[in-house]
Amino acid sequence: MYYTRSSELFKEAKKVLVGGVNSPVRAFNAVGGTPIFIKKAKGAYLYDEDNNKYIDYISSWGALIFGHSYKPILKEIIQKVKKGTSFGAPTEIEIKAAAQLVSNVPNIEKVRFVNSGTEACMSAIRLARGVTGRSKIVKFRGCYHGHADAFLIQSGSGAATFGVPNSPGVTQDTAKDTLLADYNDIDSVRALFEKYKKEIAGIILEPVAGNMGCIPPQKGFLQELRTLCDDFGSLLIFDEVMTGFRIALGGAQEYFNVKADIVTYGKIIGGGLPVGAFASTNDIMSHLAPEGKVYQAGTLSGNPVAMAATLKTMTLLKEDTDIYTRLNNKTKKLYDGMKSVLAQKKIKYQINQLGSMISLHFSDKPIRNFQDALASDNTFFNTYFHKMLAQGIYLPPSAFESYFLNDSISEKDIVKTVEALERAM
Repeated sequence: MYYTRSSELFKEAKKVLVGGVNSPVRAFNAVGGTPIFIKKAKGAYLYDEDNNKYIDYISSWGALIFGHSYKPILKEIIQKVKKGTSFGAPTEIEIKAAAQLVSNVPNIEKVRFVNSGTEACMSAIRLARGVTGRSKIVKFRGCYHGHADAFLIQSGSGAATFGVPNSPGVTQDTAKDTLLADYNDIDSVRALFEKYKKEIAGIILEPVAGNMGCIPPQKGFLQELRTLCDDFGSLLIFDEVMTGFRIALGGAQEYFNVKADIVTYGKIIGGGLPVGAFASTNDIMSHLAPEGKVYQAGTLSGNPVAMAATLKTMTLLKEDTDIYTRLNNKTKKLYDGMKSVLAQKKIKYQINQLGSMISLHFSDKPIRNFQDALASDNTFFNTYFHKMLAQGIYLPPSAFESYFLNDSISEKDIVKTVEALERAM
């Protein structure tokens, strides 16, 4: 494939955009090379500015569960745009979208729409602190909840310690209220609760990690987190920006039968438009302004165009009772094909999969947390990425990101992907 136009555009972009991109992962820094500039997309396929065609395993980072340019959603967006894009005032469609979300998801009664998953998670921990009157939050190494200051924290010294900022601009005073634990290691969480007892407002996690590759929770892990929060009077926050409406209609709460106190959403619910949400019970959400004292606001939150896409997406998912079975079957077919090729080639590998989320690590040890992912052969991953890209397979440009299948991907596409893997190895 030729990337002449993409290379030219990247040079131009670096003159006016920081690093040539508006989100760091797009710069291909993790895998090297020049990022591909996309011109259009349809169904399972991306088309770049050089007219190369790719089977897309990113799906706008999980947002496009039906595939690109899905006509029923596009129709709703276009009809709503013709009536105006934003009013800064209430609209009826906000009510309908909220009602649909509440009806689809167990254990929530009220919703606040925002503009991104970052906003949703940032607001969720503020709400948890406001409800409990406590300041500390437990998060897990390798779980990503957006770029709010409280989440940009890395390990300090010692097993149970304050975190330290991992980005300039994040203050140490902010970092001291974020406690770090290891995903799938309940003892690391228990140690923090024993040390800080009544200081922890809540735990926030991706119930299925998607930012260290796809890493499902080990049996009993989420249930034990629920018990810890109950025992210590803390709130359990599920960041379902990736898993919400992807692994099940009711998300991880439904799939694992574990109740969270606050749930955050993004990606899929917007049907490809920027949108997020956080939700909980009437009691917890009543602490939020204008009913309560916990402040949160957004001029474009719940704008009618995003709400049109949100309502249509959630309605379609509720009506299509077979979509999750189809997606799981397609992803399992990809899993089986990859496993067969890698075993035959005698390459060390680990494939993690849950529903339509899947990832490949080049390691001979199970990938259960961020440390395991770091220990993989991520240099070899970069070679693998570029060999697949050259054959028209568009994968996440990082070993630490999950792949997301969409419903437009066909079995023929999966066969082509497995054949590309065999040539790449």
